[in-house]
Amino acid sequence: MIFFYWIAIKTIWIKEITRFSRIWIQTLLPPVITTLLYFVIFGNLIGKRIGNMEGVSYIKFIFPGLIMTSVITNSYSNVCSSFFGAKFQKSIEELLVSPIPINVLILGFVGGGVSRGVLVAVLIILSSIVFFPLEVHSWFVIFITILMTSTLFSLAGLVNAIFAKTFDDISIIPTFILTPLTYLGGVFYSLSLLPNNFWKIISKVNPVVYMIGGLRYGFLGIGGELSLNVTLIILLIFTLILYYVTWYILKSGKCLKA
Repeated sequence: MIFFYWIAIKTIWIKEITRFSRIWIQTLLPPVITTLLYFVIFGNLIGKRIGNMEGVSYIKFIFPGLIMTSVITNSYSNVCSSFFGAKFQKSIEELLVSPIPINVLILGFVGGGVSRGVLVAVLIILSSIVFFPLEVHSWFVIFITILMTSTLFSLAGLVNAIFAKTFDDISIIPTFILTPLTYLGGVFYSLSLLPNNFWKIISKVNPVVYMIGGLRYGFLGIGGELSLNVTLIILLIFTLILYYVTWYILKSGKCLKA
């Protein structure tokens, strides 16, 4: 039985990887090019005027935040577009009536989103060598932060796809929620530079702040152990919540008509 479930997960997983790798010019190349442009404009041109931030060059400071932004966006959009497409074409109904458990279905789609998020992160890390020598404080912290973040936002994309009724609905959350959260998550600035306690409190409520802080600690060793612990706790709690919500909705069959 376990072998049967593994075959089902692997089949969905491979299908998802094949789907985004077949159109790699649209799925993998754009985030790399966008990040390289950030390196050129903010890192080299503007960064030289800003100077160091928290003891490192500005381009190295924004590097983890740019990776995290790409991981969040690509993990989310991959699962959201894929699942909604299956729902819109009515093919998701065939999976739901098949003898595979809901958990297998979730793991298959989430696995595709995680694969795309991790692959984009690897490509960005490799391309960054052109601009500065790569420094790594802890590969384990980097790996676990990227893996858990891509898992969390793959689940979030799945929830969005389940509730979406039109193709326009799958772009609302990335535009009005994910983009503000990531750009206000300390990608381009240190929280110590915020003008008053109000904005610092607002930033500390933003979970993306801790995800970027955890990845920044993995690369540069700055941010402290507290940020890393909070990052892992937040990622674990939100992942468990979203997983249960996704499982419950799919089990009940609600909101699955496009």
